[in-house]
Amino acid sequence: MTKKFGIIGNPIKHSLSPVLHNYWFKKYKIDANYSIIDIKDSELPNIIDKIKSKDLKGINVTLPYKQKIVSHIDLLINDAQRTSSVNTVYFDDKDKKVIGENTDVFGLQAAYLKEVDGAHRKKALIIGAGGVSPSVILSLKKSDFRSISITNRTMEKCFFLKKKFNNLNIVEWKDLYQEVKNYDIIINATSLGLKNGEEFDFDFKDVKKDLIFIDTIYNPLETKTLKYLKEKDAKVFNGLDMFIYQGQKAFYLWNKINPEIDQKLIDVLKSKLKS
Repeated sequence: MTKKFGIIGNPIKHSLSPVLHNYWFKKYKIDANYSIIDIKDSELPNIIDKIKSKDLKGINVTLPYKQKIVSHIDLLINDAQRTSSVNTVYFDDKDKKVIGENTDVFGLQAAYLKEVDGAHRKKALIIGAGGVSPSVILSLKKSDFRSISITNRTMEKCFFLKKKFNNLNIVEWKDLYQEVKNYDIIINATSLGLKNGEEFDFDFKDVKKDLIFIDTIYNPLETKTLKYLKEKDAKVFNGLDMFIYQGQKAFYLWNKINPEIDQKLIDVLKSKLKS
């Protein structure tokens, strides 16, 4: 019987998760299928019921449900426990519980942060306090960054995160233009720049010459901000590698196979983004 997997979110049409996981299912000859599951908030309990009944073997979770799904899950483990943010869900046959895990933290570390030299001397700024932001904070903490700051249009969300991560510094949104020059690494954890969405309403003119800029967005491959900073010779990364690594860990949790990230897979994903 074909195993069913999927991703829940809204909006969700831009997701490449089906391409990623179906590629690996085919490569490892697993009889499974991964699809997009477009749901409303009220349908979260129904999704959990499908996991309990094994109609769904596992799901990924993206905006706006990374925190909303937590109250429906039996047990949070590892990074999900520390962030109260879930992006991977499955049923544990042994304990008969629905498990929530967070593979975004691993994704960010494996894709970019492991290569940052002297993190304990560097200052990091996270732009955005939404669904992926707790994962970004924990990734930076695990990577031993000296100073971690956050800014968001809605300041209440920053204060909420500061309760969870007490060493977090808060930067007022109105001060962002003046503040960006003080940071060695800036991570865009907002949806600003997403395909067919809003862009930043200011530029990053005054930044450090050796700035590292990471965009958690992978569609498009180059947001306007990323392209602009690239032209200023900043070291820039889009969200594609983070997306692949978080997917790799989720695939392992479901199938106990650590899938290879080969060049063919990367080419397939990039071709989908260009089409």
